[in-house]
Amino acid sequence: MNGFKTGALFVVLTMILIIIGYLLGGRSGVTFAFAIALVMNFVSYWFSDKIVLGIYRARQISENDNPRLFKIVRLSSQMAGLPMPKVYIVPSPTPNAFATGRDPRHAAVAATDGILELLNDDELTGVMAHELGHVKNRDTLIGTAAATIAGAISYVAFMARWMPFVGSDDDDSRGNIFVFLIVGILAPLAAALVQMAISRQREYLADKSAAEISHKSLALASALEKLSEKNRRIPLKSNPATAHLFIVSPLGKKNLAALFSTHPPVEERVKRLRQFALEGY
Repeated sequence: MNGFKTGALFVVLTMILIIIGYLLGGRSGVTFAFAIALVMNFVSYWFSDKIVLGIYRARQISENDNPRLFKIVRLSSQMAGLPMPKVYIVPSPTPNAFATGRDPRHAAVAATDGILELLNDDELTGVMAHELGHVKNRDTLIGTAAATIAGAISYVAFMARWMPFVGSDDDDSRGNIFVFLIVGILAPLAAALVQMAISRQREYLADKSAAEISHKSLALASALEKLSEKNRRIPLKSNPATAHLFIVSPLGKKNLAALFSTHPPVEERVKRLRQFALEGY
């Protein structure tokens, strides 16, 4: 069901892009919009992991640097049937973690100093299994694709805001001003909402994958509660554009509405994980 919902949301994102392109330039506008999306996807596919790790000054470690974390990641990757990912530590007291990389053979998982201090071994295993769930489900690629399509929509919509002022002065041009402004304002909002909805669905799926990989549903539930509380009190100095990568929102405060959140409510995630535990996970 999560996969179906994600696919449906991708269709909505694509349709928004097509409609914007058509409204702005007919068939040539659709082609132009798709070209922008393809270029952005190419760059993100090859370089997004390096960019994100660089933003957070993540340091790659070996087993000698942190035997505990390295062992947990190695065992979790074996249970998931995945190649051993690169392991990074982010120098931050805020407890959080994320995964990145274009595919399982080029994956990386990162944990902050804070999460290593806060969680016990079972909880940390649940978190790493969650991140490897993202890797296994290709969520790093899906999230990148969703972000770049939404970015293309925002870019094209931004241009639409200025088109009425650079066109001709005939009646048709003036009549299109309203359409251009509506596209320029509403399209980025709609794209952002769809992108966030995709992110929430993938978080639920990664929680389920973590339960299946580690059989530590209750430990992951405990970790989520601890991480959510700490991140509200000690927000991570983060770029909002990368918030969807983390296991819990690093932005510090609860969003005003669930529609504008990159993560599902922790309470609902914990509820589902407790149900997984009753089912033997």
